Amino acid sequence: MRTAFERHLYRNGTRIVKIFPHLSWEEQRKRFLERLDNPAKNWKFSPGDLAERGHWAEYQAAYEDALTATSTPWAPWYVVPADHKYHLRAVVGGIVVHTIDDMDLRLPQITADELTALARARAELAAE
Repeated sequence: MRTAFERHLYRNGTRIVKIFPHLSWEEQRKRFLERLDNPAKNWKFSPGDLAERGHWAEYQAAYEDALTATSTPWAPWYVVPADHKYHLRAVVGGIVVHTIDDMDLRLPQITADELTALARARAELAAE
């Protein structure tokens, strides 16, 4: 039942791409320090971030449980390393492009009647 909606969407032609950007412990520390050292980024830091960082292992276990429970063949999770933003963006872009390519999309076919209507519309516009 928990993924019935996603399965319904998939059966009706919608593709769901779930991406989890995974930041390492060390990279998170570096980004926190940058936020503290750069006045323009101070707003991004909350003292509560340190308290939450103390629960890192618990969060990792919770993420693993959630991703495992909700990843399906029709709506998979992709865990993408996020320490390097350019790499993250490239991988995410690749996943999206691959997903679109797998959809094998085609332009709609135009009927003879529609072609005739288009020709009339073109003639009308050209005559203006």
